[in-house]
Parts: sequence; C-alpha cells; structure tokens
Amino acid sequence: MSDSDAESVPAGDGGADGPPDMGDLYDELEALAATVDDPEEQERVASAMRTAAAVESEGVFGRVVQGFGRGDLAEVLLGSALFGIPMLVEGGTTEVGEYMTAHPVYVAGTLAFTVALVVGILYVSDIQDVRVTDAYLGVVPRRLVGVLGGSFVFAITAMTAWGRVVWSDPELAFASVTIAWVPMAIGAALGDILPGT
Repeated sequence: MSDSDAESVPAGDGGADGPPDMGDLYDELEALAATVDDPEEQERVASAMRTAAAVESEGVFGRVVQGFGRGDLAEVLLGSALFGIPMLVEGGTTEVGEYMTAHPVYVAGTLAFTVALVVGILYVSDIQDVRVTDAYLGVVPRRLVGVLGGSFVFAITAMTAWGRVVWSDPELAFASVTIAWVPMAIGAALGDILPGT
C-alpha cells in the first residue's frame, strides 16, 4: 500500500458524538481494507479487524458485536425466560389470543411488529455496535435469525409445557404463542447484545 493510499483513509474523530470508540476503529479498518490490493496486506488488515473485534473493553457498552454462537443462544434463551415468564402465568395472554383468533390480520401484524422491533433493537438503536457477519444467503443476519428463532421456539415450548396452550385448537394456540413471543423476543434481543458478546 502506498503512502497516498494510507492518506486516503479518513481519520476517525468520533464525530460530533464524542471521542472515537471501537466502532470508529472498525469503520476505519473497513475503509482501509477497501484501499488495499496486495493479498498479504489484505490479510494483515483482516487480521487487524479480527483483533479489533475481539478486544474486550472494560464496560458492557461500546464493544463491536459480531457472529452468533452457543453463548449468544444461551443469552437469547435467558432473555426470553426473564421477559416471558410473566406471560406464561398471566391468563390475559390466552384472552388476547382468543381475540386475535377472530381477527387473523392482528396475528400477522403482531408478528411483523415483533420482527421490526427486534431489528430496531439490534441494528438501529445503537445500544451496541452490532455487525452483520456470515449472513444466511448473504442477506439474512445470523443474529437476527437466532434471536427471533430462539425466542419463538422458547415461546412455543414454554407455553406448551406449562399447559398454557393446547394444540388441538391450533389457531388459538398460535395466536397465544404470538402474544407471549412479543416480550420474549425483546428480552432475547436485549439479553443477547447487552453483555456485548
């Protein structure tokens, strides 16, 4: 890489929000990677990016969050349980499920709202610097699938195991699980990203 290439990479100053953080460093390394054409230098930049992503900061916030593994899935299940147990013991969940069974469009709306809410928590709200890596089909983030899928499976399993739904009436069961899933998905998203893993 020439000196002119190095000079073309912008220096991070943290912007108007304050001093630079790990997200700024990661952004600069991504910009540097775009200017490098030598394979050996590309590998050095990639190695620096992996190191930057793995660096532990002292606080819970300000880390670069990427990938999705078993530890993340455990955090998803813990967050789902913490936010979802009140829904499992509350009779109102089934009452709302009965209402929604008569209005199927509300079930679809609740599902869409929950997905949008989780996307907002993970990727829009800036609670953490969440990076998309190894997306399914190159488009769907693994973390999003893990959070939504893990919390939904937990909702189905817990509602069934605790006798809150009976699958002989699948429409009511699905509507009730959908209602319970809303706070479980929120808890899953927060449980996954707040530790910054």
